[in-house]
Amino acid sequence: MAEGALAASFAVSGTSFQVSSGKLTSQGLASYVQIDRDVDGKGHPVALLGIGDATLSDICQAAEVKTPIGTVVFKLTAGGSAGNVTASSLIIDGEDLVGDARFGTAQIGRDASTLDEVPGVKGDKGKFGLQAGDIEVAKVRSHAWSATGGNFRLKGMKVDVSLGGKKCF
Repeated sequence: MAEGALAASFAVSGTSFQVSSGKLTSQGLASYVQIDRDVDGKGHPVALLGIGDATLSDICQAAEVKTPIGTVVFKLTAGGSAGNVTASSLIIDGEDLVGDARFGTAQIGRDASTLDEVPGVKGDKGKFGLQAGDIEVAKVRSHAWSATGGNFRLKGMKVDVSLGGKKCF
């Protein structure tokens, strides 16, 4: 868990979800590997991505949920023509991250216990970590187990739950 940050201090659902954005910018990124656990104790290896104050051009989050009547897609979208989405102290526990990235003042291979770019985001002593002073990622695509933030502002938010619905990507 991230020390002092809003990390996944809860059992994850056992269902990963998609996250996408046209563009993500932030002052500060810190990352290290951890294990998220579901209610049955099953571990899911993730890269904890601690992002300072994030601005996203648009977001989409979608999860497939099996129900007695079939597979339902729970989908949340925001941003786009409604304006940017913002989040402070954003923590994403992700399996992967794909996009076109620019990292400013990157430090790769730093001891995870010494990370200081995003307040409160530190891993265990002796573990691999990375951080950057500022980031910009275009065409973001990720599969995540959890996402938390200190203060989400979701302009133009829409939640859609539909049988056999369309995911983000």
